[in-house]
Amino acid sequence: MNIAIFCAFDTPATIEFAKATIAYLENKGHHLTLDQRLSTHLPEKAKAYDAFDAQATIDTKNDYLFSIGGDGTLLRSITFVKDTEIPILGINTGRLGFLTSLQKESLNEALDKFFAEKYKLVKRALLAVELSSPSVEIEKFGYALNEISINRKNTTAMLSIATQIDKEYLTTYWADGLIISTPTGSTGYSLSSGGPILTPETEGIVLNPIAPHNLNIRPLVVPDKAEIEISVDGRGEDHLLSLDSRIFTLENGTLISIKKAPFSVFTVELDGDNYFKTLRDKLFWGYDARNRQ
Repeated sequence: MNIAIFCAFDTPATIEFAKATIAYLENKGHHLTLDQRLSTHLPEKAKAYDAFDAQATIDTKNDYLFSIGGDGTLLRSITFVKDTEIPILGINTGRLGFLTSLQKESLNEALDKFFAEKYKLVKRALLAVELSSPSVEIEKFGYALNEISINRKNTTAMLSIATQIDKEYLTTYWADGLIISTPTGSTGYSLSSGGPILTPETEGIVLNPIAPHNLNIRPLVVPDKAEIEISVDGRGEDHLLSLDSRIFTLENGTLISIKKAPFSVFTVELDGDNYFKTLRDKLFWGYDARNRQ
């Protein structure tokens, strides 16, 4: 099997788990491709395996991508998996690890389960963004797996965020910002701002204002076929637009068009894990001593 390995951070603990993962895969006879930055921390492996540039799309000869880190690392992984449909197996060395299926405490046992094909693939929708003013960086990869968000920049004043759904005027949010979230991202930034939880299979998009001044404004779920158009105004000259962890500065008045991406990303879910178990374990969702079984 051909496996690419991405490791966004070079902390001693993360590198150790990367080494342990590589040792396991070597023992099983798999062919590896390491991201270039990881290769610099493993000079003894650099010559033995291919390398890929994390700024480009990985070779489609790879069967899987192993993402070693936390949820942020997995989100960064989509920028070079893109539309290849190469599944991502997240190995959690971070804290929460909501998207990552494999926990560092049971590395070998979980990899044994993976190679015994005791897993399923979870199809995850992305959001695509287009701007009225060209942006080279966004044109390279204008997609987000968790959310696209609009935030203030260098000001404490609220933003005025005029929003249309399918060319129909919705409202103008007076708020610190606006989160446009996928079902996957509904348990991230949107949840911490009071948004609803959507299962990954839900065909919807969440619009969730950040600290709205209109107290009767609430999060809204629209069909994922909807096209959203946004224009931002405020006391400053510009504002921030983020696609997951990538942040850009836009001039006020730039038309922001958002819709469901034409492709999906696939993540690995090992047998024994499921979405509702993750909610209970990671978010202590519904935690109550009376619910213990």
